[in-house]
Amino acid sequence: MTQTPAIEVDGLTKKFGHFTAVDDVSFDIHPGEIFGFLGPNGAGKSTTIRAILDLIRPTSGHCRVQGLDSRRDAVEIHRRIGFLPSDLALWPGLTGRQTVEYLGRLRGGVDRARVDELSERLDADLSRKVGEYSSGNRQKLGIVLAFMHSPEVVILDEPITGLDPLVQLEFHTLLREMADAGGTVFLSSHTISEVERVADRVAFIRRGHLIAVERMAELQDKALRRITLEFGDAVPARAFEGIEGVRDVTVDGPTVSAQYEGSMAPLLAVATEHDVLSVSSASVDLDQIFLEFYRDEVEAAGDDPDQPDDRREPDDGRAA
Repeated sequence: MTQTPAIEVDGLTKKFGHFTAVDDVSFDIHPGEIFGFLGPNGAGKSTTIRAILDLIRPTSGHCRVQGLDSRRDAVEIHRRIGFLPSDLALWPGLTGRQTVEYLGRLRGGVDRARVDELSERLDADLSRKVGEYSSGNRQKLGIVLAFMHSPEVVILDEPITGLDPLVQLEFHTLLREMADAGGTVFLSSHTISEVERVADRVAFIRRGHLIAVERMAELQDKALRRITLEFGDAVPARAFEGIEGVRDVTVDGPTVSAQYEGSMAPLLAVATEHDVLSVSSASVDLDQIFLEFYRDEVEAAGDDPDQPDDRREPDDGRAA
């Protein structure tokens, strides 16, 4: 029997007047999975999340959470999930504890021991008023609120903003514990290193278009690698032209640098025809892979993937 996806996005399109924020986006997220949703600011990440949560209505397409329709079953979906928005707004006159108790009562009650556990793990001080919080402490409270009722699915939009490295580490441990227990994490971020550390799969979105959905292990396996060779004497650049899997060769006297995909053997076969003194190789990190995905997809359209995407998603949460 096929397991129902925890989150389904099917042909999602959202337009604000003549502006298309999300264009025909489709993907599934499975129970027990941490799913990274990557893209520059203005790419369509928050618009997608708002449509999943029925905070805005799609122009076309459908979203489902645990088999429930995002529009028809929004109340039941909100009961089951935890959510941390990128622009968390809370009551400044309430303490963190009062905020937890108030929202907990709206849910019909939460386990105080769970709240205390989360607060201790995140070093969150719930005794102070929210208006006195730094951005990092406000974010800690937001994480407590998202996880305090032990939801089956959490949707997190830029969750590590303002968190110090030790709290980030504990937060990522919390995500992995949830996934290992069968829960589902939808992690939207423009911070590539965050997604690389914890995600099982990752989706790339740019200018409202879904560019790719990849398993993290497979993405890393097929990643480009960087190699630097030192020779006894200067070598001609033409010696390294046309080698299978090799690109972006630069020659600076006796030093040759290049990127390669797959086996290193064809490159080494050419290199050993000369006096090789040393060889060093390293994997290209995810931000470079991310850039390569963008480059492959958008160069034909005339976009420059090395330039920042200055689009901005509309802040208006009203249905259009």
